[in-house]
Amino acid sequence: MNSSKTLLRSLAVALLALPLPLKAQTMVKLATLAPEGSTWMKAMRQFTTETTKRTEGRVKFKLYPGGVSGDEKDVVRKIRLGQLQAGCFTGVGIGEIAPEARLLDTPFLFKSSKEIDYIYKTLDSDFRKIFEDRGYILLGWAEVGNVNIFSNTPVTKPEDLRDVKMWIWEGDPIAEASFAALDIKPIPLSITDVMTSLETGMINGVYGSPLSVIAMQWFTRMKYVFDLPLANASGAVLVSKKSFDTISAEDKKVMMQLGRKYFEALTLQSRKDNERSVAILKEKKLVFTEPAGPAVVAELEKAGETARLSLVGKLYPKELLDKVEAALKTFRAGKKR
Repeated sequence: MNSSKTLLRSLAVALLALPLPLKAQTMVKLATLAPEGSTWMKAMRQFTTETTKRTEGRVKFKLYPGGVSGDEKDVVRKIRLGQLQAGCFTGVGIGEIAPEARLLDTPFLFKSSKEIDYIYKTLDSDFRKIFEDRGYILLGWAEVGNVNIFSNTPVTKPEDLRDVKMWIWEGDPIAEASFAALDIKPIPLSITDVMTSLETGMINGVYGSPLSVIAMQWFTRMKYVFDLPLANASGAVLVSKKSFDTISAEDKKVMMQLGRKYFEALTLQSRKDNERSVAILKEKKLVFTEPAGPAVVAELEKAGETARLSLVGKLYPKELLDKVEAALKTFRAGKKR
């Protein structure tokens, strides 16, 4: 009897001495074109640091900033291969995953930040489902900002752009449709080839948000900025559903909450930074030009409609376009009351 008790006590001591099983960990490798030190990377590091802390290390991240993992198409391909699990994307990357969402990047769709916020809020569930159906979870929108045209000759109307050697992001259907509607033939290049092409004179016109053009140093080769935004560039932080599904329900909730917190704040900060960037560009003696009258604005808005309709059935269904335009009509009607 005593020997049995001794054996049980020995087993109990041995079991207590065994290391506790580790909780499952998920490593999320996340890539982005955003350079280190940028507003976007600061927000990304805040998000990933707090997520790891709040999940007690069960969700960890490794970040690849500044395009070290390649262009956004490369990042999407690497996510599909399992080499990466997430990315912070601009419109081109978003379009590789869910072309329907590119509707938000179409030219002259929005007239104010309030319209943008209204559409993103009103159609939030629609776009989240679109991403999930494609195998991705939307952690949050991260707006790049209003897109302007930068050039070395002044632009006040569409005809002025026909003499500009305008860059276009290679393979971007939104940009292709936008410039086609304006009867402009741009030069397609990867984003990583833009600076070299500006230096050699292969191109002398680009487009982008003021903040991104400064971050990429493209502004150093530019003289003029067309003040009327061409579009509002969306951005999104997406994680593969396959990776997300390895995380516990509790930790998923933490990631989603923090994604909303940090990326909504990032959008607001990006808008402030873009405003400051406009001031910096003016200090650097870049000249901002206005459209040559209301008729030009109307012409540009008509070109935007043409571009949007040309992409129906190619990127998004007519029903989604109608839904967005109906929501904008409702919002604008409410403002006039």
